[in-house]
Formats: sequence, C-alpha cells, structure tokens
Amino acid sequence: MNLSLSYMIDTFVKLAQIPSPSGNTNQVISWVTEELSKSGVHVERTNKGALLATISGRNNDKHRLLTAHVDTLGAMVKEIKSNGRLKLSMVGGYAWNAIEGEHCQIETATGRIYTGTILTSKASVHVYRDSGKAERTEDLMEVRLDEKVTDAQEVKALGISVGDFVSFDPRTTVTESGFVKSRHLDDKASVAILLGIMKAVQEDKLELPYTTHFLISNNEEIGYGGNSSIPSATVEYLAVDMGAIGTGQTTDEYCVSICAKDSSGPYHYGFRKKLVALADENGLNYQVDIYPYYGSDASAALRAGYDIVHGLIGPGVDASHSHERTHSSAFDNTAKLVMAYILSDELVV
Repeated sequence: MNLSLSYMIDTFVKLAQIPSPSGNTNQVISWVTEELSKSGVHVERTNKGALLATISGRNNDKHRLLTAHVDTLGAMVKEIKSNGRLKLSMVGGYAWNAIEGEHCQIETATGRIYTGTILTSKASVHVYRDSGKAERTEDLMEVRLDEKVTDAQEVKALGISVGDFVSFDPRTTVTESGFVKSRHLDDKASVAILLGIMKAVQEDKLELPYTTHFLISNNEEIGYGGNSSIPSATVEYLAVDMGAIGTGQTTDEYCVSICAKDSSGPYHYGFRKKLVALADENGLNYQVDIYPYYGSDASAALRAGYDIVHGLIGPGVDASHSHERTHSSAFDNTAKLVMAYILSDELVV
C-alpha cells in the first residue's frame, strides 16, 4: 500500500507555513484544493469555505465522513495604541504566555503583510521590576511592529486597521530523531494524514466499501467547523484531531490516541470499541483517553442535530495550543488506523 509517511510529514511542513487563523483560511483551503486535484479526488467548496472531498464506494446508500481542520489559533488587531504598538484579541483559545516572544505577521485588508513580535508592554527587566511577575493578559500583551512607527497615525498610514488578522510563526522543525515540533500541529498534522490517505487510495486504486467523504473544516477552533455540509447519507462521522497529552493522560507522542470522552461527553461507545479492535488487529500503538477541556468537529455535528455515530482519534501532541510536538510514529499509527477504518466492511450501526 502506497501510504507514505514522508509525504504526510512533508505535507504538514508545507501546511504549517501557510497562515490560516480561523476566519482567514482561503489561502490554505486553496492549497489543499490544488493538492487534492493532483490525486484526482472530487472536491467541493462549501458556503463556509471548507472543503468536502468524496471518494465513491461499493455501497452508496450509507456513507462515512472523516474530518480534520485546517484553521489554527491566531489573533486580530484589537486596538492601535498611541505608542504605535498593537493590542490583540484572541482567535481561538490559548494562554497569553504561550505566544509571548513569538514572531508574527499582520495581514491588512488589502493583503499587505507586516511582521512583528508579540511581547508584554513591560518586557524589559532593566526597566520594569515586576516584568516576570505581571500576569499575562490581553491588556499587557502587544505587537511590536518591524516598522519605523511611534504613534497610531503612523501605523494607520501603513494600512493596518482594527480587525486585521495576526498569525504566529509556526517555527516548524523535523528532527533526525523523528520529532515534529511546530505550532499548529493541531490540526494540520491530521489534515496532512487525510491527504496522505486519499493519495494512497487513489494511487493504489483501492475500492472503499462505503462512499467516504473527507471534510477539511475551517472553523473548528471557534466551535463550528464540522457541523454542516454533512451529506444526508452519512451514518458514521470520525474526527481526526490531536490527542491531548498531560498529567493523568495515557496518550504520548508516539501513539494514535482514541478519545473516549471530552468536555462534550462520551463518544459513541460502539464506534470507540471498533476503533480499538482495528488498532489491535493491526498491531498499532494506541491509547484510549479522556480529554477534559476539548471539543471536536464531531461533537459540533452532534450538537447541530445530525443523526450519526461519532468518534475521535488523532496523533498524540504535547503542549497543545502552545509550542506543540509529536513524533513521526504518531503520524504513522494514526494514518494506519484511519486506513484500516475506511477499508473495514462493517458499519457500527
């Protein structure tokens, strides 16, 4: 089977370099569209700007749908301060200290790009005694532009306005030991995995038992990515998203994580047991876990009223919504479980 780990990791690296905070994802969606066209996969763009790719199967009466989201955390310009710095408003949920010191770019409404650095307004320890102690809040954080500006009028003259999107430098690195460290592994790693799956299915001319859709959603980080454009024949919905790592979790950076429950409640029990059985049958490294502060496109679809069974799996990712890291083996285990699932003959219900 032509399921290429190197293709998936290389694809992630390319995806990570394309800024795509929730609300400003057209560029990355266009890139994914072009990539899928190389594999000959039928793709439609939804009104919300997401992508729905479809591969026909033997059974066209009941469908499966898998999703991964290409939108990321980011920010918007909240205010242009009198000293020429920019105040931010979060896009998505993260801790302010997670982006302190990060390089960023600001995209104006006309498409012009400026760069800067996210700092506190009391960054210098030589001037501010409480620099390290001050709580990182929206009021303390600001962007220092890489432009000769000293006041708000000079910033506005550049074309920067309130509402402009701010993207974070992903700082992507793939190490010789197989680690992939980058911002936005959540969830561009899973998008790369689904692209690798579709490429392998097409190149190997694999016949899927059921017509299968791949939804590349673009609003997951703000809660409503995969809750629409779900074909009416869909009976099974699998979200492929990151597995959460931390104290009390079984998930690590090397496995495919199978979610039993998150903040939305339990995932479909029968579906979860099927995923575990497939992982066992294929000798995969997996863990079952509960993610306490988490929601997925699959749970969003349930809230929207879809009558489906839902599941959630993904590569284990350390330091989620911060400086994230996973390992190539997590890509591999996740891809193999996804492939085993879409080739399986029996539906959960």
